Amino acid sequence: MSNKTISSALISVFSKDGLEPIVKKLNDLNVTIYSTGGTEKFIKDLGINVVPVEDVTSYPSILGGRVKTLHPKVFGGILNRQNHEGDVAELAEFEIPQIDLVIVDLYPFEKTVASGANNQDIIEKIDIGGISLIRAAAKNYADVTCVSSVDDYAEFLELLETKNGETSEEDRKRFAAKAFNVSSHYDTAIFNYFNKNHEEAALKISETKGKVLRYGENPHQKGFFFGDFDAMFTKLHGKELSYNNLLDVDAAVNLILEFKGEDPTFAILKHNNACGFAQRDTIHQAYVDALAGDPVSAFGGILISNYDIDKVTAEEIHNLFCEVVIAPSFSDEALEILKGKKNRILLVLNDIELPKTTVRTCLNGILVQDKDNKTDSIEDLKTVTKTAPTQQEIEDLIFASKLCKHTKSNTIVLAKNKQLCASGTGQTSRVDALNQAIHKAKSFNFDLEGAVMASDAFFPFPDCVEIADKAGIKAVIQPGGSIKDELSINYCNENDVAMVFTGTRHFKH
Repeated sequence: MSNKTISSALISVFSKDGLEPIVKKLNDLNVTIYSTGGTEKFIKDLGINVVPVEDVTSYPSILGGRVKTLHPKVFGGILNRQNHEGDVAELAEFEIPQIDLVIVDLYPFEKTVASGANNQDIIEKIDIGGISLIRAAAKNYADVTCVSSVDDYAEFLELLETKNGETSEEDRKRFAAKAFNVSSHYDTAIFNYFNKNHEEAALKISETKGKVLRYGENPHQKGFFFGDFDAMFTKLHGKELSYNNLLDVDAAVNLILEFKGEDPTFAILKHNNACGFAQRDTIHQAYVDALAGDPVSAFGGILISNYDIDKVTAEEIHNLFCEVVIAPSFSDEALEILKGKKNRILLVLNDIELPKTTVRTCLNGILVQDKDNKTDSIEDLKTVTKTAPTQQEIEDLIFASKLCKHTKSNTIVLAKNKQLCASGTGQTSRVDALNQAIHKAKSFNFDLEGAVMASDAFFPFPDCVEIADKAGIKAVIQPGGSIKDELSINYCNENDVAMVFTGTRHFKH
């Protein structure tokens, strides 16, 4: 490995946080520092000598600061090969100073977009000089160290202090990898901003926050999570989340957001599907009635609420072995109770916007689609039978439809008084899904007389409505659209069953 001693540095950063100790250490090591604009002033204010880049290039900063470092005397100093006789000669001929270290961060493009700034302000946060300096320094890692992010300042300062300004090729290559990670992520964010309406059929995903999980779905599989989990949740207690935990948490969050701002609602999920769900006047009663939906499957499940969890609810939850509890907040008393199980994961769901697309691997490629952001509402309902649903049935039908949307196809959801009675999940036949749901409901002593039924897709035959009718169900919600819709409609008309169409299918494969 080739060791290099840093004798000169170019520093030009947007954020000055954490820069002071590095600059002071470089000064202690007698490193010549070049800089521009605000960074130059920052260094001068520390009482440290700094050479303005303008003195090297003989050009001032122009075009409102858009052009400062884009000059052969800067990039020649970075890109020259120190063991190349021709490069060394040209540096001497054109009076180009050697640059051994580049410290640059980029304009905050993503933060500016997230702030809701106007297009012109966003465009001005597209870094040109900074990204070019990073790429040049990282390319020439054989001779140059590139520090491209505030996140790397601590590591670099430790390197300076332990090695007195000397770097190995391994050190420089490690920082170069970090630099290309920064630059590629930055370009991805810019492309996705310009392509937010998907004019270009191109997929670019970049997540710089990654975490190694204990394993994947099974212990023999490696697992990773890439994303900003801390922006999504505030973790209050418990062990690390597993791959399967994260999948269940994702399903739970997407489901409960359908009921955001509504009356207290509680869901219990297992393997991405709700096994218990209820909406009540209090969150305590919502939990009790959700658990009644399937107290067997609830064991080891994921619990989520759209409402603050209080002491009395926590006392009920504490009697159940569950992996994760999620809520907008927990009272102090509730938190003390729930922390009684050291491995139980407690999460506060922050108010954050979720992605508008879904992505999954397929064959030797990737499938991308718009997220199913359509939620069936009363305005969508079209009564297609002589018998119209009652007001209570309408409320239950919408309730069941939201659940159905978030349950694996083929699915049937049975609900009554805003409580999940049972669902048939992931069946190859819709009849099987219905029979599964009825059997499950009866096994937990649910009276289906007056319950409603939701289906994620249309009924090609009248068999499902007939089975449901004979079980006591008198209101049905489905998308419609089968060429044989009339068969189901006729059966309902002949047996006083109300049926509404939504016009929207909600497959979930």
